[in-house]
Amino acid sequence: MSSTSQSMQRDAYDRHEGALRTQEPPYAWRAPFSSYFYRELGFTLTGLPVALAGFAFAVPLFSLGLGTGVTVLGLPVLAALTAGARGFGRLERSRTRSMLALDVPGPAPVRVERPGTWGGITARLADAAGWKAVLYQVLMFPWAVLSFSLSLVFLLLGWSFALYPVYHWVFPTYTDWPGYRVFDYTDGHGVQHAYYVESPLQIAGMSLVGLFFVFLTPQLVRGLTNVNRLAVRGLLGR
Repeated sequence: MSSTSQSMQRDAYDRHEGALRTQEPPYAWRAPFSSYFYRELGFTLTGLPVALAGFAFAVPLFSLGLGTGVTVLGLPVLAALTAGARGFGRLERSRTRSMLALDVPGPAPVRVERPGTWGGITARLADAAGWKAVLYQVLMFPWAVLSFSLSLVFLLLGWSFALYPVYHWVFPTYTDWPGYRVFDYTDGHGVQHAYYVESPLQIAGMSLVGLFFVFLTPQLVRGLTNVNRLAVRGLLGR
């Protein structure tokens, strides 16, 4: 292997905990039309149901385990919590690897030092990686809601505005609007005020605003997913 190839391979590794970047993001002008962006977008959109499942798993089990912690019954519940959280962590690392182009090595397996059922339970209770995975499920749920909402709104807003010249004819043809109605209200004197996007200049302006959002959306989504990358490396990695 040449020194250049070795250097490129070394540069591909993230400096934080040995994570491997498997692909570099495209330039800003190409981002809205790249598969890289749509994989990141897919991560934010599919992340909400995954985060909801993880949150719904972690919080009830933690509450149940904590509530019954004064008895022996709470310990197996908490052990099951850390074991299940590790499973959600594997799923999240897999999603990060396939959709965010970041391969994060998983934590070491749980070390069971004492034989028997209680040995396995106590090992799970002392599993730091499992508890970090629990923390990930709790902390990243509101972030998943925010990421889903912002990604979807900016995506739809950008393309619906940018393509407005294509479907502008629908409003005067099938409705009594001369164009897209931005607002419509009646003031205290009974005078109706309405603003429509109908002139060629207004249509072009709306399309330019849409294009601005089209090119802004990949940068927004990348910023959102960068938080996920940091969280996966810090809480789910080795």
